[in-house]
Amino acid sequence: MFNIPKEVSRVTETLQNNGFQAYLVGGCVRDLIRGEKPKDWDITTNATPEQIQKLFEHSFYENDYGTVGVVNEDVSDETLKVVEVTPFRIEGKYTDGRRPDTVHFSDKLEDDLKRRDFTINAIAYDTDKGHVIDLYKGQEDIKDKVLRTVGDAETRFAEDYLRILRAVRFASELGFTIDTATEKAIKNNVKQLENVSRERVRDEFSKILMSSRPMDGVILAHKLGILSHIVPELEQGIDVEQNGDHIYAVWEHNLRALQHSADRGWPLQVRLAAMLHDVSKPETRRWSKEKNDWTFYGHDVVGGRVARAVLTRLKYPKEIIENVSKLVRYHLFFSDIEKITLSAVRRIVSNVGSELVWDLMNVRACDRIGMGRPKETPYRLRKYHSMIEEAMRAPVSVGMLKIDGAKIMEITGEKPGPRLGWILHALLESALENPDINTANEMESRVQKLSKLSDTELRAVGEAGKKKKEEEEQKELEEIRKRHGVK
Repeated sequence: MFNIPKEVSRVTETLQNNGFQAYLVGGCVRDLIRGEKPKDWDITTNATPEQIQKLFEHSFYENDYGTVGVVNEDVSDETLKVVEVTPFRIEGKYTDGRRPDTVHFSDKLEDDLKRRDFTINAIAYDTDKGHVIDLYKGQEDIKDKVLRTVGDAETRFAEDYLRILRAVRFASELGFTIDTATEKAIKNNVKQLENVSRERVRDEFSKILMSSRPMDGVILAHKLGILSHIVPELEQGIDVEQNGDHIYAVWEHNLRALQHSADRGWPLQVRLAAMLHDVSKPETRRWSKEKNDWTFYGHDVVGGRVARAVLTRLKYPKEIIENVSKLVRYHLFFSDIEKITLSAVRRIVSNVGSELVWDLMNVRACDRIGMGRPKETPYRLRKYHSMIEEAMRAPVSVGMLKIDGAKIMEITGEKPGPRLGWILHALLESALENPDINTANEMESRVQKLSKLSDTELRAVGEAGKKKKEEEEQKELEEIRKRHGVK
């Protein structure tokens, strides 16, 4: 029925050939039914962890739930490098609303399926017979695009309250609606999210942001009362009108910026910054009689601090916290191409760092699209891109040479002065013409020859070298500007 990769079939066939049951289960079956490529592969079996490991030399077992990682060597597809194999399980009570007090292995597939969270994840597939085992009408829910729990929703969420957030993730990722009973149970238990570790909440929330539909996910989280337990600061922007440059309220503007970052496939720190870039507009909004409009002075500075507080509270890694807070703080960088200078551009690069500056430009693009602008990068932003490249490029200079002034003086006995500069520029011209000669030995050899020239001769070759340097610099600048379509 389904096309299963040989790396996965190897695992199921090995188990079956040794007298064990083996089924694909969970998300990979769901994805196969939907016609999507699975992000990972999970197998459930009646074999114990010890029995599984005996069958697979390259495997590891490092958890309390019986899951054995079977390693496929020499494969390039990341989804196939490790296939997880877990025994059929029966779980005890969830006293802490997080993990089962006890886990017992079972010999029945039915026991394993009934403990799972949602019907769409409680489907198994027998690779040997090509048969789907679906005890909870998960296929029907996939067809109808409905997310519902296996059995009683209240019970499923009480087992692990993080499932509340997982429901949002699955619904937004897959474009599903949540059925009435499941939605009611979420609303009844949403406060229990406060008892879930911030790290687990962070990881699940990040998965929502890294999905293809993060805007839908955040909106759904708000609708269900979940967002107020994660990033309540975002909700302060609901119905907060902006000035004439924006057609959307702060809330929608931030979410549209977030969605654009996902549409472009940008990394987590850009998505977080896009979502939070105007988070402090509500608290900085003031009416200006002079402008007859709303102003938001300082929202970038305040926003940088708020972003840091939000991400710290959610226990994001230090690097993410630092980078996102910088991106939010400096997202209003100066972009008037009639007045901007290279020194101003260099200050921006210095403020955020050379590696982060391109993420800053991407956040600015998200900001524009979030405003309702049709173009991500109008001429002025392309010009700014060009100027950043100009500011960051390695300049054509004598610093490129495999010899310096001190070494030249040591070889020739020359003193600091014009002759030293002429020699360096003459060497630079030679290196620009043929980079292969830019070695310490070749440079020293040429220095000895140049030092024997008269002042007039040496000045002539030095000036020629300086002219060549200027021509190369201009050529580089023209190529940069052409690449960005600016003058």
